[in-house]
Amino acid sequence: MSDTNYNHNSLDHTCGVSDEELSHRFKEAVRIENEIKKLKGLPVAKYDFDKKAPYVEYPDGRKVYAEEA
Repeated sequence: MSDTNYNHNSLDHTCGVSDEELSHRFKEAVRIENEIKKLKGLPVAKYDFDKKAPYVEYPDGRKVYAEEA
């Protein structure tokens, strides 16, 4: 298989779903999973793009960044 064919994302490989639709579905699945975690009182892993650092947000709103842990 050549690199051209391997890197090309044809609809045959995604069951007729476009890259945009797959990205949308993935983001929505993550959002729903995070909402479920909040409802269960579990912490949610997130990323702060301003600080360029991952953190965990607890149900009480407290944020703990990776370097603090």
